[in-house]
Amino acid sequence: MAHRYAKTFTQARMLKRHHHFFLGPTNSGKTYQALIALENAKSGVYLAPLRLLAMEIRDRLVALGVPCNLITGEERVLMAGAQHTASTIEMMNPSSVVEVAIIDEIQMLQDSDRGSAWTAALVGVPASQVFICGSTAVTAPCVAAIIAMDETYEITLLSRKTPLILEDESICGKHYSRQKLKPKLQKGDAIIAFSRKDVLTFSARLRQWGFTVASIYGALSPEVRRAESERFSLGKADVLVATDAIGMGLNLPIRRVIFSSIYKFDGLASRQLNSTEVRQIAGRAGRFGIYDTGYINVFECDELIHIEHMLTTDDTSNLTKLPINISFGQIESISQKLHTRKIAEVLTYHQQRVRIDSELFTQTSLNTQIAQAILVDEHAPTMSLKDKFIFICAPISLSVAFEKDYYLLCLQSVVTSQIRRLPTPPSWLESDSPKHLETAELLSHNLSLYAWLSFKFADIFVDGGEVRLYRQRVSRYIESALLTQKGYGDTTREVDYLMLKRY
Repeated sequence: MAHRYAKTFTQARMLKRHHHFFLGPTNSGKTYQALIALENAKSGVYLAPLRLLAMEIRDRLVALGVPCNLITGEERVLMAGAQHTASTIEMMNPSSVVEVAIIDEIQMLQDSDRGSAWTAALVGVPASQVFICGSTAVTAPCVAAIIAMDETYEITLLSRKTPLILEDESICGKHYSRQKLKPKLQKGDAIIAFSRKDVLTFSARLRQWGFTVASIYGALSPEVRRAESERFSLGKADVLVATDAIGMGLNLPIRRVIFSSIYKFDGLASRQLNSTEVRQIAGRAGRFGIYDTGYINVFECDELIHIEHMLTTDDTSNLTKLPINISFGQIESISQKLHTRKIAEVLTYHQQRVRIDSELFTQTSLNTQIAQAILVDEHAPTMSLKDKFIFICAPISLSVAFEKDYYLLCLQSVVTSQIRRLPTPPSWLESDSPKHLETAELLSHNLSLYAWLSFKFADIFVDGGEVRLYRQRVSRYIESALLTQKGYGDTTREVDYLMLKRY
């Protein structure tokens, strides 16, 4: 018998859903197989891990003559007569019944912050035919949930369409030198770094060497990431320098993936890349239909050992239960029980005291929401519980002071019922100087928050319809700045440091 969590998705429970698993490594055609079914369906939804991927699939369907809506937390682009929708997975509509649904990158169930959105989609998307795409890492808990819901499934395992080869010697050989690195880089290479600073520094250095470069990292808006992806895809950039964001389904014509490091900072500490991460990133090499073979390399010879081990080891996750998030109904119930309107107290109580009695599901971590809840309780103690819940779900990073300050301004606008207009566009938006690149990235994030809030509080954030054009101006500035930015300080010394710090 399915857990009561599953029963809350009433439309899905009324359907006799059948699940098609298309599982395999990158470049195995798993999503392609599912998209054929979506294109031929009378109605359907594609649930993406990234807004960029939702945009890509929307464009693909429209190009095929299939009207398709685009729905994310920041935008609603609706087409007349559309029966198909491409959306980010958090925007899954449990009330809108469709014929076909695609849940992409199912291994994201392992993500500590967003995994619960994949659980909600798996359990609650109201479609007769559900296509589940991704790696084999989390198949067991997914199948267990499907069986418990008395639904059917089939699994299709796919193999890579092009071989993936780990090169025998690192890019720099046994010892790094600029003389060794430059001639070994080739058109179609992608250098993977793990911070914004490293991406910009490597990009600037490669430009000094005469390469044209595309840069992709998390702080960029989806529009800019898309523009940079297109520059590389169209051959306008020789080399791509990117963070591990490219591992999440971006289809790029990469011949060779080069890891600049095998370590990444995960928000708490620096750690080695795990097998799922290595496979997702490395697997982007050797795009089927463009290259016959994909290649992988590193900067340092010793790091080849770790990459080889991660590529060959079993990456089955130790995830045994699917993560689920707290609902507003639960928040109201605990608030009444504790006689408190402080949402941080409610979330903390739920995380520490409430235990989910289920072999299928487990409570996801609420640490991020609790951090925002403490701020909301402090600055808006009289706000309704419902509005507080909206603000603790807002997409911001409290560790970035620029974002936090704007978040608090928006919070006060709701508390005082005062209209908040969009920020006045800065004069440097029309300049050719790249020195405001970081500020432009932060401004883009604030525009995203404004757009998100405009759908929740339309009478306060009244300029929601103007965000798109404003963001286009910011994106154009960032794209121009990326072409001319010179990295951090002395780029030559910075790159040498990045390389030599390991020796």
